[in-house]
Amino acid sequence: MPRLKRTSTARPPEHQHTVLVLQGGGALGAYQAGVFEGMQEAGLSPDWVTGVSIGAINAALIAGNAPENRLPRLREFWDLVSSGLPLAVPAELDLLRMIFNRWSASTSAAFGVPGFFIPRVPPPMLSPDGSHGALSLYDTSPLRDTLHRLVDFKLINARATRLAVGAVEVRSGNSTYFDNHDPNVRFGPEHVMASGALPPGLPPVNVKEVPHWDGGLVSNTPLWYVLDDSANLDALIVQVDLFSARGAMPRNLDQVLERAKDIQYSSKTRFNTNRAKEEEALRQALTNVIGKLPARLHADPDVAYLATRARPRRISLVHLINRRMTHSSQSKDYEFSRATINALWAAGLADMRRTIASPEWRDACNAEHGLQTYDLLQ
Repeated sequence: MPRLKRTSTARPPEHQHTVLVLQGGGALGAYQAGVFEGMQEAGLSPDWVTGVSIGAINAALIAGNAPENRLPRLREFWDLVSSGLPLAVPAELDLLRMIFNRWSASTSAAFGVPGFFIPRVPPPMLSPDGSHGALSLYDTSPLRDTLHRLVDFKLINARATRLAVGAVEVRSGNSTYFDNHDPNVRFGPEHVMASGALPPGLPPVNVKEVPHWDGGLVSNTPLWYVLDDSANLDALIVQVDLFSARGAMPRNLDQVLERAKDIQYSSKTRFNTNRAKEEEALRQALTNVIGKLPARLHADPDVAYLATRARPRRISLVHLINRRMTHSSQSKDYEFSRATINALWAAGLADMRRTIASPEWRDACNAEHGLQTYDLLQ
């Protein structure tokens, strides 16, 4: 991966926790790896990582390795999945770059992605109904082998760094999160693979005999899980989205499909943030009302309960979004060429460095009570 000029060490956050929130998005996940490199070189180490789909894989590579091994393991994974087409087109030849990227995506669809998935043989239409082979176009056994090799699941289960990944139960349609702070969860490759099992391409993955699909089918952004975790959360949250909710009006059918995918998988990011802000406003109003009550009512059990729920949280939400490249297309999430992966990684690294260099970074690291949001690249 390309290396850019290093930035100075960032001001450390004054919050109790540093949380990294990673959206799903296939090949676009290389952007998240670049963001993490920017965090690491600035001395920012998350103590909680949560993700969906490719975000879950990146999260496992981070939480499942010692700090000094995290970046090398991310590099090894992204070098592996981009090794099928390690060619590049000069950046100035945008038209050729677009043609090359579409060819690369077609290659991934036809032959699979190294270390990730391979086409089923025989194909699903020739497999008996109800059999595992009839439920997806690709076989993800290569991903299981990759996770076994690159992720230390003993370290994850030791809970040194908190890890939570989102999936959805196939039969009930309910969203579920596998969290290594849950005493009933003992992490293995199946938990990470379940989070990234996007149908019909990838097969459902059984966890304790319950089939699961990609958590992005319900919500592609795990922010809500973090915000709902604790009534007294004190955290700097770095949220890394791979699809932008905002975009230009499409000019052709390919751009229509790409724009629809962006809107679908940006997944209520603004809704979640607005809901959290409303909750913080209600907490403050409830605190004000309790303060106006007569002293004799403060010992009332209902008032005491409301007082615990009204305690203000201290959350800084720093938002980074992978922006559309001029040569991207609707197949950008399964375009795994080395040139594109390198470009995405470099973009994430540059964006994190610019974020930390912003004068508002100090405010994000020292937020007062309540929820403050920051998009320092606008």
